[in-house]
Amino acid sequence: MKTKALLRVVLRNVLPAVVGLAALILVIAYLAGVFSEKIPAGQREAARAMRTLSPGDHTYVVEVKEKPYIEEAIGTLKAASRTEVSSQVLGRIDRIAVRAGDAVERGQVLVEIDRQALEAQLSQAESSLAAAEAAVERAKDALDRAVRLRDTTPGAIAEQDYRRLNSDYQAALADQRRAEQAVAEARVRLSYATIPAPMSGTIVDRWAEEGDMAQPGARLLSIYDQKSLRLEVPVMENLAVNVHKGDELTVVIDALGREFPGIVDEKVPQAEAASRSFLIKVKLPPDHELYEGMFGRLEIPAGVRRHLCLHRGAVQRIGQLEFVQVVDPQTKRLERRFVKTGQRGYGPFMEVLSGLEAGETVVVRNPGADRQPDAATLPDAEIPAHHE
Repeated sequence: MKTKALLRVVLRNVLPAVVGLAALILVIAYLAGVFSEKIPAGQREAARAMRTLSPGDHTYVVEVKEKPYIEEAIGTLKAASRTEVSSQVLGRIDRIAVRAGDAVERGQVLVEIDRQALEAQLSQAESSLAAAEAAVERAKDALDRAVRLRDTTPGAIAEQDYRRLNSDYQAALADQRRAEQAVAEARVRLSYATIPAPMSGTIVDRWAEEGDMAQPGARLLSIYDQKSLRLEVPVMENLAVNVHKGDELTVVIDALGREFPGIVDEKVPQAEAASRSFLIKVKLPPDHELYEGMFGRLEIPAGVRRHLCLHRGAVQRIGQLEFVQVVDPQTKRLERRFVKTGQRGYGPFMEVLSGLEAGETVVVRNPGADRQPDAATLPDAEIPAHHE
């Protein structure tokens, strides 16, 4: 009886704890995926199949190719023809006829300086010239009388007096020449009161306002010729040695989403010691959408590589991770496969370093994927379709 009673007590107190522990173990095992289907061995980096291939999906077969690759060098658009407009005289600014962004033609009036002080200087110089001319006339008359007197009445005028009159005349001529030079300088200074455009171009900076005092040499406006824009870019020496003046290269302007044909206009024949790079200047065709200071990338051919070719539209990203949807050739189901990509090739293709093998088929979500927004979509003939 005592044994049965003891057994009943044990079952009543211990059994619930054992059942609870077993239930807890089953829950943990379920959450750990013990009862889920395992990914077969040999299926590297495969994830759970998300869905099957749909008839509307584009696909691409990974293949081994030899393609030219390019390297990119980053630079800035700068104008080869640029000038700073400044005043050559001291004076108050009466009028500035342009603002930043205005297009101007060579000779067009840009700035007008107060003319009153300059006109007064010219008037004073002209008065001094008139006085000098009158002094020359008087000195010449006196010298002429002395010459006639000496010729008609020898000994009537001392040689010393004759030399003095001749010296006075020469001094009056010198004063007249100085007065004439002063008038010419005053007229030139007066012409500086009107500042014309030294070149045709676009106003990019305005450093002064009407009423300000113009200082000689202090910049008032900046002008650059939009037709002379070049991409100035430092290029690593291992690439720069293959770039020569006159080479045709492609320039990408990200802000516009456009590519421009460029011609190497200048290669500075000295490497920057700190960066081991050469400064390359690539001339661009005139375009109203291009402005100085814009960011640009220069595409430089970097040889030919043998690689696994992947369409860029197949690559999806989550943070720093890249993956593709691989099509199972038997079931047409898709599996997520993490990959590592390398350099990009021409057009919408890129190199894949790991995660895929030649002959595998991937889904292309965006057949027209490329770096340039206006790039043409890849023709269907270049995207092999594997539809059921």
